Amino acid sequence: MNCHPKLYTILCWPVGLKHIVNNFKRSKTVCKGWQTWACSQRLQSSISHDASKIKQESTDSTQETSSKPVVTSRSLKFPTKHTYPRLAWLESMDSVESKKLGILDLHPDVFAVYPRIDILHQNVHWQQMYRYIDYNFEKSRAELRGGGRKPWPQKGLGKARHGSIRSPLWIRGAKAHGPRGPTSYFYVLPRAVRGLGLRVALSCKYAQNDLVVVDSFDSLPSSDPEFMAEMADVRFWGYSVLFVDDTDVMPENIAVSSSGNDGFSLMPAYGLNVYSILKHETLVMTMAALEKVEKKLLEEMHSTDRQRKFVNTLRPEDFYTKSKEDNRMYRKWTQPLNF
Repeated sequence: MNCHPKLYTILCWPVGLKHIVNNFKRSKTVCKGWQTWACSQRLQSSISHDASKIKQESTDSTQETSSKPVVTSRSLKFPTKHTYPRLAWLESMDSVESKKLGILDLHPDVFAVYPRIDILHQNVHWQQMYRYIDYNFEKSRAELRGGGRKPWPQKGLGKARHGSIRSPLWIRGAKAHGPRGPTSYFYVLPRAVRGLGLRVALSCKYAQNDLVVVDSFDSLPSSDPEFMAEMADVRFWGYSVLFVDDTDVMPENIAVSSSGNDGFSLMPAYGLNVYSILKHETLVMTMAALEKVEKKLLEEMHSTDRQRKFVNTLRPEDFYTKSKEDNRMYRKWTQPLNF
């Protein structure tokens, strides 16, 4: 068709416009698809980068804590359904500041008991009285010197009748029904009351945030008493601390450092008592001591054995610490000795 170029463009404009629109739509679709692919690639790369970073951090943390016992839970004997286990931090003593190594589950029947003040008083009174000896002694009228003669005749003088100047009625006389020491106030508290007293005392310490559980006393780096005093000051342990381990053979560092500080005491798990727990502000127990005390108290609580009456079978000879001296050379023998 022979026509002017401008006229040809005008005549073909609708077709050209449709072609341009189709190309634009196609290019827009391609661009959108490319953008989607690019976004997905970017997201995938960021996810892989974050995953590698998290993996690297976990590897570093694993390397850092590989030498430390991280504890998250414990298997509790005699589990209860009416309540839940109590939680406590497991700390370390390798530095002055507190380092958390994990979380422990504490049995609620031992560390979540209702605070019975009467039970605590019974245990404290028993501990104070069973070792108390009263040495007060007053002589009777028969043991005093003098008083054998009748002071005056029975009749005739108008005086009150008396038979001895050592009668309790006289000034320098004897004392009627006076103390006849030494007197022992020993008695045995029932086993159930003693066990309940320990559980109540431990529950009170836990409720007041005065119960500290550590991994071991072996991690104490120094035997300097000032280091131990600074640790107690930074961790707010107070002026008196009771350290309890599962054995009576303590590490050297904690034995020396605690002996140099007034109010710091060491005690094995088998010697734990209510009086010592209440006397000290903070109770620091190793994990081994915690498990031993908890096991013993739970066994006593669920025991069906009948308690028998206490009978003292000790004799005075059992308290002799010195060996008998060999005095055979000072004796006179009628027959020769056969060795």
